[in-house]
Amino acid sequence: MRILRLSSTPHSIAIGVAAGAASSFTPFFGLHIVIAVALAFVFSGNLVAAAITTALANPVTIPMILTASYELGIAILGVESAHAASSADVMRMVEHFDLSALWGPVFKPMLIGSLPLAAAGALISYLAAYHAARIFQKRRRARTKDFGSSS
Repeated sequence: MRILRLSSTPHSIAIGVAAGAASSFTPFFGLHIVIAVALAFVFSGNLVAAAITTALANPVTIPMILTASYELGIAILGVESAHAASSADVMRMVEHFDLSALWGPVFKPMLIGSLPLAAAGALISYLAAYHAARIFQKRRRARTKDFGSSS
């Protein structure tokens, strides 16, 4: 509701929501707000809507997002499951902070897999937010008009 109450056009709000949703599907945790606001700025979207929508990536959804991104990336890259990193391998690399070793088996598939998810999330979010904002603003104008004429 906070997003729908913003005083922007439905398109601007929807672009902001789409930017926030898209950034939430990336593996760049800690940078989602920066990415969302930058995308919203570039596409003339509402910056507040972008920042708020990054909450889609939260402790409940992050494991699902990471898993989906990784699995989709593995499928896109055509990596055989025997060559994919096991969770034990990933934990060992993380513990030793071996980012170069993590790139190929983990980060690259996750990044590649996140791109179609981010695009789909942005499209769905844009359409839903645009229609919701348009309906909300139309009803608000009607209530304001009715309230003003009854005085």
